[in-house]
Amino acid sequence: MIRMAQYAVISTSESIDRIIETVRGLSEETIRWKPAEGEWSIMQILAHVAEALPYWVGEINQLVQTPGKEWGRNHLHEPRLQAVSHETVDAISVNEMIQKLEDVKQLVKDGIANLTPEQLEAEAPSRNPNFGTKPVSFIIDHLIDQHVNKHEGQIQRNLSKRQ
Repeated sequence: MIRMAQYAVISTSESIDRIIETVRGLSEETIRWKPAEGEWSIMQILAHVAEALPYWVGEINQLVQTPGKEWGRNHLHEPRLQAVSHETVDAISVNEMIQKLEDVKQLVKDGIANLTPEQLEAEAPSRNPNFGTKPVSFIIDHLIDQHVNKHEGQIQRNLSKRQ
C-alpha cells in the first residue's frame, strides 16, 4: 500500500513533467485553441489539473483528520468550473500556469507520500454515488494519478485535431 502511494507520486510527477514539456513547445495560439464547442483548450486542461489535484489532496487531508468523513464532488462544483472558465484562463499566462503545475507536483508529494498503510486503507463514503465507499488509496490512484494521466492524453488528442 505504501508503494502504491510512492508510485503515484512518481507517476503523477512524470505525467506533469511530460505535460509541461509538451506545452513549452507550443505556441500561445495552440495552447488557447478550443478544438470544438464543449471541449477544453489545452490551457483549460492545465487549469483543471492545477485546481483538481490540490482539491483531491485536500480531501485526503480531511479524511486523515476525520476518518470516515464524506468526500468528493461532482462536475458542477463551483471551484472546478471557475478554474476552467474563460475569465480565469484568459487572465493567466502560460508561464504562470506552468509554475502552478510545478507547485502541484510538490503539493501532491507532500500530501500523499507519507501516509501510513492504515490511512491509505481507511474507507469513507463519496458524495458521488458512482464511487460509493472507497479507501483513500482509491482517491490517490483514480482521482490523482490516473486523472492527470487521462488529461495528458486529452492534450495529445487536442494536438492531433489541430494538425
